[in-house]
Amino acid sequence: MQELSKTSISETHFDIVIIGGGLVGATTALCLARSCPNLSIAVVEAIPATDQSQPSFDDRSIAIAQQSAQYLATFNLFNENVEYCEAIKTVHVSDKGHFGKTKITAQEYQLDALGYVVEVKPFGHSLHNELIKTKNISLLCPDSVVKHNFTLETAYIALKSGLELSCALVIVADGGQSVSRDLLHIDFKKQSYEQDAIIANIEVSSGHNNQAFERFTQYGPMALLPMNQNRYSLVWCQNPEKAKALRALPEKEFISQLQAAFGFSAGKFTQVGMRACYPLALGKAERIVQHRVAVIGNAAHLVHPIAGQGFNLGLRDIQALVSEVKLALQQNKDIGCFEALRNFELKRKKDLDTVLTLTDSLVRLFSNSSRMLALARSIGLVSLDLFSDLKQPLAKQFMGKVKPEFIKEKIQ
Repeated sequence: MQELSKTSISETHFDIVIIGGGLVGATTALCLARSCPNLSIAVVEAIPATDQSQPSFDDRSIAIAQQSAQYLATFNLFNENVEYCEAIKTVHVSDKGHFGKTKITAQEYQLDALGYVVEVKPFGHSLHNELIKTKNISLLCPDSVVKHNFTLETAYIALKSGLELSCALVIVADGGQSVSRDLLHIDFKKQSYEQDAIIANIEVSSGHNNQAFERFTQYGPMALLPMNQNRYSLVWCQNPEKAKALRALPEKEFISQLQAAFGFSAGKFTQVGMRACYPLALGKAERIVQHRVAVIGNAAHLVHPIAGQGFNLGLRDIQALVSEVKLALQQNKDIGCFEALRNFELKRKKDLDTVLTLTDSLVRLFSNSSRMLALARSIGLVSLDLFSDLKQPLAKQFMGKVKPEFIKEKIQ
């Protein structure tokens, strides 16, 4: 199959139309197509995968939780042996300037890995190639949505190219700046953390032994995620002014500042790749379903990268939605019916509320310079290291296996 233009598409009615062909949109299409091979699926994406301005396939790396990797692997969408994937076997968590720290290892949970670090660009291109090869997926790119209309039984989508599509279910997966979410009048409550994340790939003088580091400072968290070739993916959160100044520094000076801020627990930093800055915010759509519409991924929620949950939350959206679509088909029901969408919404509510609340609480707790809070944090991290029952929720959260009720029980 080829990417389709206005002149090459012969059929404009589909079972499902997915708005957005980035990581979440492409993954949704492929999981649906492989779970339900008789479905006809269209993916509408504004920016070609090969375009340098495609934000979903940039130079960042993402953490994929162990459970997320298992889910993707069931559809042959994840392979831990590819060059752009590296296992996380240990996570070190510490609070700069204070005595508290803890360590989580895969061995403690009889696992090969807690999760994986995946480079976005090659991973995104592999998903895009799978889209093109899949017979029951039509990729409309470059194209974008200009209008939505609905009847009781059908959704209609007008595209910039002049095409009008119809379907039973619209899936909105076009990211944090979602145009379709706005066109559908779904409010998105967004709160800035007044922080930017500096993203870069860092080389170290010695190997990383598949260790990841999470280090909290009074200005914001820092994370180092292991990559291939003795590299780490850096996420360094700072106030926007400081972040932009750090980004502009010459390489040697940037490395010096990074080493001073992080210390030598990850080794000596020797080289830094291209640096980028991204503003950080907490965000949540007022609703994730409405008539014949489901909203998923960053179009539905934004989280701070402190716990590496962004893409994993989106994958859990996908898993729940695919399950409901498959069940509706098995029961000969309308895949866009109220019952299916309501079940999807209920499945996601506890997980989304828990992860957004927990992540936001961690950001605020560890960014506070109060001496009493610093002491409490240190005691808390030491307690995590000493008592496995306390550490288990944090580990399960990282692996993507935690039940919302379990977290709430442990943090209350």
